[in-house]
Amino acid sequence: MQAFWVVLAALFFSTMAVGIKIAGADFNSFELVFYRGVVSVVFIWLILRTRGTPIATKVPMMHAWRSMVGVFSMTTWFYAIAHLPLATAMTLNYMSGVWIAAFVIGGALLYGKSSRQGPLMATVLASFAGVILLLHPTLAQDQLFAGLIGLLSGMGASMAMLQVTALGKVGEPEGRVVFYFSIGTTLVGLLGSLWFGFTPWSGVHWQALAWLIPIGVLASLGQWSMTRAYSRGSTLLVANLQYLGIVFAAGYSWLLFGERLSPMGWSGIALIIASGIAATVLRTRTLPGTITEDH
Repeated sequence: MQAFWVVLAALFFSTMAVGIKIAGADFNSFELVFYRGVVSVVFIWLILRTRGTPIATKVPMMHAWRSMVGVFSMTTWFYAIAHLPLATAMTLNYMSGVWIAAFVIGGALLYGKSSRQGPLMATVLASFAGVILLLHPTLAQDQLFAGLIGLLSGMGASMAMLQVTALGKVGEPEGRVVFYFSIGTTLVGLLGSLWFGFTPWSGVHWQALAWLIPIGVLASLGQWSMTRAYSRGSTLLVANLQYLGIVFAAGYSWLLFGERLSPMGWSGIALIIASGIAATVLRTRTLPGTITEDH
């Protein structure tokens, strides 16, 4: 059943990314984060009220930390989506599993146990070689900065994964986790939009306006589905099914935007996915019970 929720989450997130790419032509990233947050707060609050789930929590600081790293990941991801091919932005964000492997290696180096991490280190290096292949065509289009921002989104997502797992272990229901994350999203998006300025709706295309509500709903459904899958324990199958989001995004990218990656770009994606799967397998063998991920 966990596999079903991860596949569903991947579909929700990739469809949301379509809306971000369309709306991102008129709105800045902080505005999209804000509008996404407002819609999600209302949507999730209605669901929690219908289910009778209390909003009060005994671990507010855990929610605050999850919101902080999650909003960072989301904002950088939205920027990458608006400035890169959809499949490229999705792939960079889905490198979160590789970033966790890099954190494991960093801890091993710190405690003098790096000799045991050779295979895991190889997967990390292979993944970043895939990034070079994936981003190489973007250099000629002045998109390197957006690519680096996309890498940061994956790093933020890896930290959010760990916090969602921790919240699940202390018994926080999925809806409440998503609700507080949506509040954090709204606040940060509002502050950023006030700083950089809101775009007058009079100058916005109707397609961008039409996507504002679906973006929030799809994001909420995706977060709920992924949180449900991973807060209840993870398996190798579930951890790796998240990469279907890249497949969905590639299909949307080709059908809706006419974006076609070069063979080098596809080789990079394949290398990143293979490295991510290998890293998950190796981490599970060396650190059983710790691999629980959230997008």
